[in-house]
Amino acid sequence: MERRNWQAAASSLADIKVTASADNEPVSVFGAVDGFRCIGVGTDAAVFQSSLIPEYAFKVYAEGKKDKLESEAEVYGQIGSSPYFSSCYGKDDRLLILKYEEGPTLFDCLLQGIYVPKQAIQDVEDARDYIRQIGLNPRDIHLKNILLQHGRAKLLDVSEYNKSGNDFRWEHLKKAYEEYYSLIDGKPVPFWLLDTIRKWYHHWHRYSSTFDEFMRIVFSQMNYRK
Repeated sequence: MERRNWQAAASSLADIKVTASADNEPVSVFGAVDGFRCIGVGTDAAVFQSSLIPEYAFKVYAEGKKDKLESEAEVYGQIGSSPYFSSCYGKDDRLLILKYEEGPTLFDCLLQGIYVPKQAIQDVEDARDYIRQIGLNPRDIHLKNILLQHGRAKLLDVSEYNKSGNDFRWEHLKKAYEEYYSLIDGKPVPFWLLDTIRKWYHHWHRYSSTFDEFMRIVFSQMNYRK
C-alpha cells in the first residue's frame, strides 16, 4: 500500500475519537466517517475498515495509549512474515495500518456455535514457539485476538510480546478447551455468559484460589442458568 494512500485514510479518521475505559473494559468510540466501519474493539484500540481499500485495517489507539502503539509496531517489525500473524505496513501518531484478516474470533465462534478444531489450538502453540525463537514473549493471548481462518488460527494484537512475565491467559484457555470444550461444542454460548466469564476471569482470584476451582464455579453457574 502506498504511503500517501494510508496517510489520506488516516487523515479521514481524524474525526473518530477512541477513549480507554476503566477496569479492563473495551474502549469507547465516538464519531463516524463515511466509508469506514468499526470491525472490532479492544481494551486499547478500535479497528476500522475502509470500503475503498478493504484489504487493510486501521487500528486506532485510545488517547494515552501511544506506548502500546509503538510497542506493537516494533513487535510486528521483529515478527516479519509469518503465517500465524498479520502484517503491519506503517503507522502515525495514533494508528497502525495492518493487513485486514478475515474470519471470526474464537469469541465469535463460541457465540455462534462454530466448531473450533484442535488444529487451531496447535497453531497457537506453534505461533508461541515462533515468538520465543525470535526473542519475544507471547502473552495477552485470549479469545478475542485469535481468528479462525479455514480451520487454522491467526493471532492479532502483539503489543505485549516485548513485555516480561507470563499472564497464563493462553494456558488457561487451552486447559479449558481440553477439559470443557466438548460440553459446549457446536452449541452457541449466550453473550451475557461469555461477558460475565470475561469479567470474572479478570478478577478470578477474588472468587477462587485455583483456576480449576474457578472453572467449576463457571460451569455451576451455567447449569444454574439453564
